Amino acid sequence: MNRGIYPGSFDPMTNGHLDIITRAAKIVDELIVAVLLNPKKGTGLLSVEERIAVMKEATKHLENVKIDSFSGLLVDFAHQKQARVIIRGLRNGSDFEQEMNMAQINSSLLKGLETVFLMTAPEHAYMSSTAVREIVCFGGEYEAFVPPAVADKLKINKMRGR
Repeated sequence: MNRGIYPGSFDPMTNGHLDIITRAAKIVDELIVAVLLNPKKGTGLLSVEERIAVMKEATKHLENVKIDSFSGLLVDFAHQKQARVIIRGLRNGSDFEQEMNMAQINSSLLKGLETVFLMTAPEHAYMSSTAVREIVCFGGEYEAFVPPAVADKLKINKMRGR
């Protein structure tokens, strides 16, 4: 089985992420979207559990997509899941430089692991999770930038004062 992993913090998942997931799901037999548990980043806008829940909802129409989480090295997670491909989305040239370095490190740590870069669709190239977090924190309109399940969860959290 050709299994791929699309890793990230996804805080929150954007329409750009969903576009990459949808396209990547067409190139592998199974795609694991892996939410990174990164203690350096603090709690984030959504908890890891909330991110997983909204991502499952947003991708439920994609039968070969699984949502999971991991901590530690991506190569260890890839080895554990017997994945041969890492999927990375690129918005611009600076993304490429950073991702190329990581791809080279990962392939040196786990032989046979390939990284596939997918260019973000032009309509999503300017938006990032960081920008969405800032828009949310300052009370702006973010709904056009995230899947409906994410927007609903953010609204619920806002009503709860989180």
